[in-house]
Amino acid sequence: MEIITNDRLQSWIKYIRAFLFISLILLISFFLFIGSIFIYAKSKGAPPLWVTQSSIIYASDGSIIGEAHNGEKRYWVSLEDISPNVIDATLAVEDRRFYEHSGFDYRRIVGAILADIKARAKVQGASTITQQYARNLFLNHEKTVTRKWNEALYTIRLEANYSKDEILEGYLNTIYYGHGAYGIESAAHYYFGKSASELTLAEASMLAGIPKGPNIFSPFINEERAEARQRVVLQSMVANGNISETLAKEAAEHSLQFGEREHLPTEYMAPYFQDAVRSVLRNELGLGEELVKGGLHIYTTLNPRLQHIAEQQIAEELDEESDIQVGFIAMDPQSGRVQALVGGRDYEESPFNRVTQAMRQPGSTFKPLLYYQALENGFTPSTPFRSERTTFQFDNGRASYTPHNYKDYYADREVPLMQALPVSDNIYAVKTHLYLGEEQLLETARKFGIHSPLQAVPALALGSSPVRVIEMANAFSMLANGGTNVTPIFIDKIVNYRGEVLFESSPEKERVLDPDITFVLNHMMTGMFDRRLNGYMSVTGNSLVSQLSRPYAGKSGTTPTDSWMIGYTPQLLSAVWTGYDQNQPLQQREQRYTKNIWAEFMEEALEEKSVMAFRPTDGVVGVQVNPESGLLASKECPGSRLTYYVKGTEPTEYCQKHREETEQQIEQLEKREQEGGKSWWQKFIPWL
Repeated sequence: MEIITNDRLQSWIKYIRAFLFISLILLISFFLFIGSIFIYAKSKGAPPLWVTQSSIIYASDGSIIGEAHNGEKRYWVSLEDISPNVIDATLAVEDRRFYEHSGFDYRRIVGAILADIKARAKVQGASTITQQYARNLFLNHEKTVTRKWNEALYTIRLEANYSKDEILEGYLNTIYYGHGAYGIESAAHYYFGKSASELTLAEASMLAGIPKGPNIFSPFINEERAEARQRVVLQSMVANGNISETLAKEAAEHSLQFGEREHLPTEYMAPYFQDAVRSVLRNELGLGEELVKGGLHIYTTLNPRLQHIAEQQIAEELDEESDIQVGFIAMDPQSGRVQALVGGRDYEESPFNRVTQAMRQPGSTFKPLLYYQALENGFTPSTPFRSERTTFQFDNGRASYTPHNYKDYYADREVPLMQALPVSDNIYAVKTHLYLGEEQLLETARKFGIHSPLQAVPALALGSSPVRVIEMANAFSMLANGGTNVTPIFIDKIVNYRGEVLFESSPEKERVLDPDITFVLNHMMTGMFDRRLNGYMSVTGNSLVSQLSRPYAGKSGTTPTDSWMIGYTPQLLSAVWTGYDQNQPLQQREQRYTKNIWAEFMEEALEEKSVMAFRPTDGVVGVQVNPESGLLASKECPGSRLTYYVKGTEPTEYCQKHREETEQQIEQLEKREQEGGKSWWQKFIPWL
């Protein structure tokens, strides 16, 4: 038996001390190293949990009408809006000790190493949910030391700066479930046609098994493998104490009803309107990049019912074999909220928006702006100008202009403004324009929100300068609401994926038009829909009278290549333009499209609304006036129309029809004498 000497014992003690000391140094160094890594990771701050998401576009009733994304369908939902079945299934199969570890499951790591050694191959993973989330957010899936190192750093940063619930919520919203579905909400809709909050145990266990291999375990690729993976998930839930064996068996045997493979139940509609929304996001709100990446919830002003009505009326009215195009917009004139928009007949063929982009001549729809200016400068509904063929000189006599009335019809007498407007007398309009000064109409147009370039020429009174449909709709909205400036609004509110409000519409209203003059003009514009003005010609809206069931104000306009109709009540305004993109002349029947579309739309759109007329302001007075003369109606002039004037400007003289007729006959005879060089009686008795 070997005897251990004292010297040898001392030597062993020396070695043990050295080993313990070195081990202590290494342990301290290890903890210092780990601590320094933690401090470094902590000093880097919270890593951004930014992830590419789909932005969703909603109509005013909350229905989804579209979305924007960069190829990844992902819709962020809070943890509270995810079925507990999904959470339990995911934790059971991916990371049972998720709420216990600090980002790394050391027991699982050791177990994975031993399993790999025993199998002499990589057979078991040990990544936690936090590690997977870090990888999905910031890294690729390369199996390199650098990537593993960065993954560890990001894992520490996530655990140090975010709660477990925040990490789990982020993971479930970013994990890939195959077929372009990123996140549990997109997957729930794609596979089962429902929200993540509604998933059953059977459905949740099926989805929880897919991320391990989306191309292997998707039921749409291999249903047998998917069901086998589902059973693994269910047994993991049993082992984790989430469910019983009985529930697991029932879920495994349950026959799943798969959905229509749609990422989100969306009624894709109003593509031209959606383009306008995107334009506002990019050009006015500076949120163009966020639209594609930011998971925005964009709540718009679109009214799906009115949009359907507009599209239907356009489809029914326009000739299918024709290439004629259309621009349509409906607005709430009180707020400026755009409720329907059609920028063309077929978005797939032409996404060019003829409401917001096309520049077209507005024709006579421009006249109400001129007549507001006239009323502001002393005109009244009774102010007369002679309607006759006229050649106007301008540019200091160096140029001339001869406008024409429809079908070259002229009254050949003085007509009041109240008659010239509804019959759309062009001579009256140009005379008014030149009388007030050509530059003045430019200023009035700017007041009405017209920003397109305009030329100060006599023809401007007849809408010769091209403008956008949306500009004209906006201008008429100011009349419809009594003179308050409005701007077309497409977006009510924008919320990010965290529920933070990024934008909320709160337009500041300012009265820019005189309310009394505005009402006088509105009431005159209802004359478009009178059946006939005595002694003259039919008004421009006469053909629509039988279709209308409530009072409207409006104005039509026609050029050789453009047809317009804009009309409104205090509740709703719509503007319609039709024409050819290449300025092909319109046929006579094609010029009627706009009025028919407008009338049918307004009647159906307002059928559930109470009838609302324009309410007289305190500063106006209504009197019965003869439309031919603009004077107070009398027994001699029985034809009359209730007409409003700014108080103090109403007529005081009564109409005397026979005297007027005599004077007109004398004027006509004198004119003929001058033209023929003979007295009127010489024409009948030529030998004298």
